[in-house]
Amino acid sequence: MRRALLGAGAVLALLLAGCGGATASIDPAAVPTSATLARTVIPPATDWSQFDFDAQRSGVGPASVGLGAHNVGALRLRKVRLPGTVDASVIELHGIVVHGRRHDVLVMTTTYGRTLALDLRSARILWEFTPRDIRSYQGSAQITTATPIADPDRQFVYAASPDGRVHKLALSSGREVHSGGWPVSVTFDPTHEKLASPFNISGGSLVVVTDGYVGDAPSYQGHVVTIARASGRIASVWNALCSDRHTLIDPPRSCPASDAAIWGRNAGAIEPGTGRILVATGNGPFNGSTDWGDSVLELSPDGKQLLQNWTPTDQAQLNSNDTDLGSTSPAILPAYHGRRLAVQGGKAGLLDLLDLNRLDGTSGGPGGRLGGQVDQVGSPDGAEVLTAPAVWSHDGRIWVFVGDGSATWAYVLTGGAAHPRLRVAWKSGSGGTSPVIAGGLLYVYDPGGALDIYVPATGHRLVSLPAGGGHWNSPIVIGGRVILPVGNANDHATSGTLDIFHLAGH
Repeated sequence: MRRALLGAGAVLALLLAGCGGATASIDPAAVPTSATLARTVIPPATDWSQFDFDAQRSGVGPASVGLGAHNVGALRLRKVRLPGTVDASVIELHGIVVHGRRHDVLVMTTTYGRTLALDLRSARILWEFTPRDIRSYQGSAQITTATPIADPDRQFVYAASPDGRVHKLALSSGREVHSGGWPVSVTFDPTHEKLASPFNISGGSLVVVTDGYVGDAPSYQGHVVTIARASGRIASVWNALCSDRHTLIDPPRSCPASDAAIWGRNAGAIEPGTGRILVATGNGPFNGSTDWGDSVLELSPDGKQLLQNWTPTDQAQLNSNDTDLGSTSPAILPAYHGRRLAVQGGKAGLLDLLDLNRLDGTSGGPGGRLGGQVDQVGSPDGAEVLTAPAVWSHDGRIWVFVGDGSATWAYVLTGGAAHPRLRVAWKSGSGGTSPVIAGGLLYVYDPGGALDIYVPATGHRLVSLPAGGGHWNSPIVIGGRVILPVGNANDHATSGTLDIFHLAGH
């Protein structure tokens, strides 16, 4: 028996050795025998090309990743040093030819704009892109926490730097494209307007959003920029303040209103089927015509037109109390009895269920009407929601998983077409950043220093594995590995760590 089992105690010892004495919790049923572990077949890695896996930001990744409830208790931790902190997520592309050899490639951007490509298996750095002006802001509070995104052609990746530029890099070498409009500046004042949210792609355009820095120092305006991927030409700009101006505001202080940051971890989400762009704004003035603070906004697929808005009845109070609605962005749900729904969190500790066909409860266009949500429930322990929920369809039910600084809760959609409601299905007292699902399991990073893995339909926690501390970071799960960058951008460090959890021998 001793020879046959890879005991939970042995796994725990390995984890403790790598994490400075942190405590692990492992369900013995999640620990395979040594024979079973030796026979484990890891499926080939598939692409995880953007934050939360898809354009709608579902957070649901591949169905088969080589990890399951029978073996996650055998995960080992490998720590990889990085030349910067990745306070975001990483992406992965399989079978990319880099410098003449084929690799499964991890790509990530540090807080000071270094974009790195690493081999998935060896964790060796394959190439590194460094912004030319990095010395002017490295070590300062001028940062980015944007997750890069791969072009659908799998030849290029788009990444941010703290100088407000968007870069197009060759996956084969890390070389920057300098043709057409590339690189693209999306702000006239990068010391006040920040690239914090992950990039997205809609059709032929890259979708980029901006916000402000900690402390909300004016002047800045949250805005949505679409960039033609082929040419680097700015195709559209939609400003959340002074929205009657359709170009980058130069300088930002020329608009009499400030703030309305777009900074949710899942901004902007692309609605499946329609291609419309969903974002939520933070603190800022609201007048229902040109200023759209603390609102959920649906833009046309080209990003040029505001189609409708949802603005809570207490918008003025949210604005005055620094209670950003846009601390997260809408989580789009699968069709439910023919209805198109989304869930919006925020700093107020509430989750609002919205009808995407009637955001403010009417069929009219954007305006000054307040309220109109379908349902409202509390967030986990009523805490601020600063993360992107994961949305999962399973056995005919729609699940929403939300992590915050206090807890992680699962909600299910009930009530039918006439009265859809969110109901709490289970609760965990462990907090989390943006959760993801892969291979039928729920992975949640607790930035206090743990990776928690749950059975999503029951809330049973299979393991809690020590990890480095962090901030916005969230994992991806691919090719038998959990890839988790750790560290906090607000520490302004110029080095960092990537935590890789893997099975022994794989």
